[in-house]
Amino acid sequence: MTLGGGTRDLDPRRLLVLAEVARRGSLTRAAQALGWTQPAVAQHVRHLERATGCALVLRTPRGVSLTPAGRALAAHAEVIADRLRLAADDLATLGAAQARRVRLAAFPSACATLVPAALADLRRRGDPPDVRLTEAAPEEARQLLDAGDVDVAVVFQHGGEAPPGGELLLQDPLHLVLPRGHALAPRAGAPGTPVHLADLAGERWIAGCPGCRAHLLRTAAQAGFEPDVHHSTDDYVVTQKLVAAGVGVALLPGLALCAVRDPGVAVVGLRAAPRRSVHLLPGPAGSSAAVATALRRAAGVSPAPSPTR
Repeated sequence: MTLGGGTRDLDPRRLLVLAEVARRGSLTRAAQALGWTQPAVAQHVRHLERATGCALVLRTPRGVSLTPAGRALAAHAEVIADRLRLAADDLATLGAAQARRVRLAAFPSACATLVPAALADLRRRGDPPDVRLTEAAPEEARQLLDAGDVDVAVVFQHGGEAPPGGELLLQDPLHLVLPRGHALAPRAGAPGTPVHLADLAGERWIAGCPGCRAHLLRTAAQAGFEPDVHHSTDDYVVTQKLVAAGVGVALLPGLALCAVRDPGVAVVGLRAAPRRSVHLLPGPAGSSAAVATALRRAAGVSPAPSPTR
């Protein structure tokens, strides 16, 4: 069969109309199935006939029947209809999966404490959302949230006003981390014996991220000294290893000490211990609401540890 036009002339929508006519055996019944008028269906068939240069239907007293060209074209139209149904199903499946996907950003010690507890809580409660975690420092997490690249974020800050739209999860006290052989190490775990930060004025210090380092400098200045910072690392495991090796002392937050505790360090409480505030920054409502609720529960059952040997 030679068609009068090219494939560009075969409108898929009109092919689907022809397939419906073939299934129903009547222009009127096809129109009813499509929710159209009978003249509209007939017009689509005529357009196809002009595009192909072939008669596609024969009118009979009992309705219509398809010509050989019409049957051939209707068979192809059924394939198109099947593929469109599969495409719709695929899109529905993908849409459902994306609706349940929650992208979460959190800083390292929250990733090691609050987040695993929250994810385990969601699994215990059944039918958990598909949480995708990205480890990110607070400033990066805020940027990801603002850009729409994550749906919810957990951040911390040292002092100042709460971040806009943020919700306080917990106050995370900072503890003094010393080598086991340090003169003040025996105070670890001893109730009522916190030390003054000024007692460490002559020590070499290990500082953390830029924000944490700035906080250390401010806190030390309030205590009347400038810390001698010899090492800088964002990694609280590395920090503890350096302390255990005797090359410096450090301030670490409780969540970091909950995540890992090196046996070579002693953790001592500070008088008027500084704290960092941990905040939840929720994104749009939906599945992220369940994750936010789980993070709140995790914060309620994951308090920062008391200083202990």
